[in-house]
Amino acid sequence: MATTDLSVILPRVLIVSRRSVRKNKFVDFVGEYHLDLIVSYGAVPVIVPRVTGVHMLLDSFEPIHGVLLCEGEDIDPSLYDADMSGLSTEEMEEVRRMHAGDTAIDKEKDTIEFRLAKLCLERNIPYLGICRGSQVLNVACGGTLYQDIGKELSKSLPEDRRVAHIDYENYDDHRHAVTVVANTPLHQWFRESLEEGQMEILVNSYHHQGVKRLAPRFVPMAFARDGLVEGFYDLDAYNPEEGKFIMGLQFHPERMRRPDSDEFDYPGCPSAYQEFVKAVIAYQKRLNSSANVPRSVKLDQEMEKKRKVIVRSFSLARLIYAGSSEVNPSKESELEAGAEFLESNTALSMQQEERLKQMGATVRNASSCLERLKMNEEREKLARNVMGKMSVEQVSDLMSFYHMMGRICSEVLEKKLHGIVGS
Repeated sequence: MATTDLSVILPRVLIVSRRSVRKNKFVDFVGEYHLDLIVSYGAVPVIVPRVTGVHMLLDSFEPIHGVLLCEGEDIDPSLYDADMSGLSTEEMEEVRRMHAGDTAIDKEKDTIEFRLAKLCLERNIPYLGICRGSQVLNVACGGTLYQDIGKELSKSLPEDRRVAHIDYENYDDHRHAVTVVANTPLHQWFRESLEEGQMEILVNSYHHQGVKRLAPRFVPMAFARDGLVEGFYDLDAYNPEEGKFIMGLQFHPERMRRPDSDEFDYPGCPSAYQEFVKAVIAYQKRLNSSANVPRSVKLDQEMEKKRKVIVRSFSLARLIYAGSSEVNPSKESELEAGAEFLESNTALSMQQEERLKQMGATVRNASSCLERLKMNEEREKLARNVMGKMSVEQVSDLMSFYHMMGRICSEVLEKKLHGIVGS
């Protein structure tokens, strides 16, 4: 196989770059550890440059088989309930002085990454968030952040529970303890390294913000001694073998290496990347499988005649739906052909069925179709009004519920269509 064919067969993982200044010029970069791990497990990293306007061009990066979001500046606090932090203007100014390199808001990067995160959530594309990437995921699902851990969390704790989550003088070698939650992916990856009766590991981190309120859809995987969530995942969207992976890690497993060596602190350190890429590969296979449309079958003369009758029926229904003509009694028999076809065919995709319903092809009487459409519009308007009065958390819960129900319905429908589930 030609080398150029690899870009077609290997899964693509999008990674958004971070802007920095070098020699008085802006440069974009991505940490090499991330790239090495993605490549080593069999995927191709595709770097999305942090350039003005790129958020409008994300369709150009299709197909997207996975998204890895990592380092970056603080997330724009207007994207979550930052007003609840209680920090004074003086305290915020002090935070900006202490963390000058991280507190500059990059709205373009925010826009790019939040669009990608929401795309992953909508389409169940595998997502791994490291450090800032985990915060993006939480906020995208309705969670909130501490604007500064030291000012909001640590000051209210006794000295023995306070944690240094960042050390500017000891960037790579800094470690702090986290408690791993049992029966989670993180527990599975680090099980062999946990001492008997203990659930702690030492992790590398570099952040002054963190999860304040975890979005309801997520399950915690690790906590620091100050109670900060250091890792979480979506239990309903975790099955790497089936292409499902939605996870955030506040710490940096890719940097947890022994001094002057590429050897990891624990054998489980690269597991997040390994399982993420496994899900990416499975997602690509599933996507390619659904895209393989069988070639059209050549119809005999009789079947071709029936096909034309059905097409004529749908075309007539569409004209009626569009309001360009009324139902002529002489045409009702032609409408019946399309209606009977739909009633007998249960293997239509949801998208096909919805489109045909919009055309009015499922009814013999156009006036009743219009009445139902009007009723649906009124119901939609009412639903929008009700949800407009709901809090972000309530809407997030509602979205998670219907996301789960939609997934269950899709799975049951697929089994029924394949004759697995009995009537």
